[in-house]
Amino acid sequence: MAPSLLGGFTKSLAMTVLSEIGDKTFFAAAILAMRHPRKLVLAGCLTALIVMTALSASLGWVAPNLISRKWTHHLTTLLFFLFGIWSLWEGFKEDGDSEELAEVEAELDAAFKSNKGESKNKFKANDDMKKQQRPFLMQFFSPIFLKAFSITFFGEWGDKSQIATIGLAADENPFGVVLGGIIAQALCTTAAVLGGKSLASQISEKMVELSSGVLFLLFGIMSLLSGPEGEL
Repeated sequence: MAPSLLGGFTKSLAMTVLSEIGDKTFFAAAILAMRHPRKLVLAGCLTALIVMTALSASLGWVAPNLISRKWTHHLTTLLFFLFGIWSLWEGFKEDGDSEELAEVEAELDAAFKSNKGESKNKFKANDDMKKQQRPFLMQFFSPIFLKAFSITFFGEWGDKSQIATIGLAADENPFGVVLGGIIAQALCTTAAVLGGKSLASQISEKMVELSSGVLFLLFGIMSLLSGPEGEL
């Protein structure tokens, strides 16, 4: 029996929400939205997350064609247990303070001051010269959009949620995984952009890590009990 669309959707939705709330890119979106137009920040962050989700799910979809579904199922099960233990360990280590929010804010502040200092030292040029010197992408997209996109995309690259999405798509219906992931990303990013730092500072990283750890372990148990073809 082939993996169901609903199964992939619900697992991806739940996993992505718990992985993204309180994540580094969540805090980055909240802080960027305080300094730049929200529409551009939201568009840049969401585009990056949609591309990353589709790319990760595609890698997961290809995996069973390279190695047997039996092995991808076992690897995915192991991955869920490892991420569950990792998340619980991170949760128990947390002291309750929003350290990641402070780290992200410090990084963005440093980058903002650096860019501001560089811009002050530049001489003014005419519009044609400016247009020629601008990077190719900036001639078509807003610099704020590109900034939000790049920060989010590279922040997600190699992240726990990306690897988990690859594993989930290898074992579940990839279309369901993509759909659930995109809806979850849209909900989390919209909340971050609209809520800003005030919302981000209210999130307990400890509770998020503990909740995601329990969810990963639950997925691992469900995967262990089910066969490679998705039957109990």
